[in-house]
Amino acid sequence: MMSDSAINQLAGKDFLTLFDYDSDEIADLLTLAKDMKQRHKLGEIYQPLKGKVMGLIFEKASTRTRVSFEVGMYQLGGTGLFLSSKDIQLGRGEPIADTAKVLSGYLDGIMIRTFAQEDVETLAKNASIPVINGLTDTFHPCQVLADLQTIEEVKGTLKGLKIAYIGDGNNMAHSLMIGAAKMGMHFSTAAPEGYLPDETIVNQAKEIATESTITVTTDPVEAVKDADVIYTDVWASMGQESEQQKREQLFAAYQVNQALVNHAKPDYLFLHCLPAHRGEEVTASIIDGKHSAVFQEAENRLHAQKALMTALLADA
Repeated sequence: MMSDSAINQLAGKDFLTLFDYDSDEIADLLTLAKDMKQRHKLGEIYQPLKGKVMGLIFEKASTRTRVSFEVGMYQLGGTGLFLSSKDIQLGRGEPIADTAKVLSGYLDGIMIRTFAQEDVETLAKNASIPVINGLTDTFHPCQVLADLQTIEEVKGTLKGLKIAYIGDGNNMAHSLMIGAAKMGMHFSTAAPEGYLPDETIVNQAKEIATESTITVTTDPVEAVKDADVIYTDVWASMGQESEQQKREQLFAAYQVNQALVNHAKPDYLFLHCLPAHRGEEVTASIIDGKHSAVFQEAENRLHAQKALMTALLADA
């Protein structure tokens, strides 16, 4: 299990992007997530957050994020308080800074799932309690904790593995790239011109990746070649629904199908953050096949988020 001293080192820290965490801190969170899962499977009651309240602000819809945080807080002995932007003053124009200061007087932590990364940064800057980025258009670090946990469970290690992300250079591409760089994994990604990951984020990740490589290409075959892990996401994320038809045409050559995965290692692992559109970004035979661990990955959202909340909110 993650040591108490390691938990104390992270107590009170924000979780806005994986750039802010070093490899040892991420490894500590993964160790704690493994411990959380073992306790859960054994039916053991473990409530280090008894009496704590986590505010959960949602400006974007969610299944896995909402359930993992609410259930996680309950299992840890605390309370997850769902706060829809439609029901609080933030949705009626109250400044984020004011909301942060008010909620800091009521809560022990805040998780926010929203559009702009700068809104999360402003919330954290003005809050006196830990803030967790539950997703923005730029980053999705909570998902990547569960992804890394799943890869480690299946493959037994992270360092030296190659993960290939195929599709839109979005928040998942960014956070996976950072996570891979931090943990010594090779990362490759492929998307059409105009849909590649943000160049600034790519360059920052390359500076971190001293023991591995980062490849950005428009060729999905090149990206998948000899990959240990293949990852994809929907072609049109929340807020991009009007672009669905256009993106279907642009990304048709980037579907994860049998022809593409034949270029990966024979024992490749397939992951998807879900929800998935079978027949679009991935074929049913792949996502429902023997190489897929998408539901193990989805379950790990619970254990990874419990680890994160325990590390940031538990009393020193």
